[in-house]
Amino acid sequence: AAERSAMAVQSLLAPLSSASLRSPMSSASKCFSGILLRRNGQSFGARRGMATKPGIRVLVSNTHNPFLNLATEEWLFRSGDISVNTLYLWRNEPTIVIGRCQNPWKEVNVQKMEADGVHLARRFSGGGTVYQDLGNTCFTFLSSMENYNKERNSGIIIKALEKFGISANTSGRNDIEVDGHKVSGAAYKLAPPRALHHGTLLINVEMTALSALLNPNKLKLQSKGVASVTARVSNLKTLNPDISHDSLTAAVIESFCDFYGSPTLEPELLDEKELEKLSNGAIQKVYGEMRDDKWRYGETPAFSHHLESRFESPSPWGTIDVHIDSHKGKINEAKVFSDSLYPNLIDALAKALSSGVMYDPKGVDQAMAVLLADAKDAVPDLDAHVADLGKWLKTAL
Repeated sequence: AAERSAMAVQSLLAPLSSASLRSPMSSASKCFSGILLRRNGQSFGARRGMATKPGIRVLVSNTHNPFLNLATEEWLFRSGDISVNTLYLWRNEPTIVIGRCQNPWKEVNVQKMEADGVHLARRFSGGGTVYQDLGNTCFTFLSSMENYNKERNSGIIIKALEKFGISANTSGRNDIEVDGHKVSGAAYKLAPPRALHHGTLLINVEMTALSALLNPNKLKLQSKGVASVTARVSNLKTLNPDISHDSLTAAVIESFCDFYGSPTLEPELLDEKELEKLSNGAIQKVYGEMRDDKWRYGETPAFSHHLESRFESPSPWGTIDVHIDSHKGKINEAKVFSDSLYPNLIDALAKALSSGVMYDPKGVDQAMAVLLADAKDAVPDLDAHVADLGKWLKTAL
């Protein structure tokens, strides 16, 4: 079934017009292509527009521009119909994507990245850094908070892998593994009433580039008991040489449809003209935000104090990297980087530490009080998590 669907997908992934998007520097000329599936002997195709079978929606991107793909995802998150469970599949040309609260100078070999012509993108969700190329397939699930369930979404991906004889399982906060090797990493973004869960599937990623471009966090690696970033990951193609972007895309779509009991589905076909009309120019606005150097690289002060630690699950902090500029015993500015899945909480921490407190245990207590007030109900058991963080900060002074 996966092979039949893959052939159908490939037949419709051709350009929609003579114009094409050749690089992120050019304007987008096509954004989506439709797909054709065959289920129970019945074929059905794609049509233009947002109308699909009620309750389910599927989109497949036909561009490899990372900024446009991420902008489309963000536009769907901000403006999409959350009463419809949506699956969005896409892939990027060589790109490093960092989490919303991460420091690119710490996570990435920036000089090599720029020399190799690899893009740097910052997503709006939390989590860690990933390297992506055309050997990597990205998936996004969008829904209401009421219908959000990351375990269910991971199960849809795992069921798709079973079609290729691959037995996978979830591991840690957000990974999918096969025999102890990571084949998928994910992150999520929750902004009630909206929810987004997205991730990567390593099909045939260039591991040499991944290893050369990423600076693995030693604390994270030590906590996972491995010696290098590449030791933790594996390409799906090494497990089944027949797997490809097209065949895996088809399998994920079928798994998605099966879960929701849909015998037929009319996937969406959106080109640039249709997408621009539907978004009323919002896509270009988000695209500009994604491309902006201030958003991608951030403004990094000349730090004089550097504190780093890792908090294991269920702590919301993850790996936390605090840079403090202090003068005469007072915190002038604090910058906090983290792979936390709660980026708003990290923003609130940086704001609390930069609220004019003294750089001493009493000042830390004052900052933690500000954090509790500003981030109330951000995560379960916040009081206990803030107490753990405060204790570490005071010990590390």
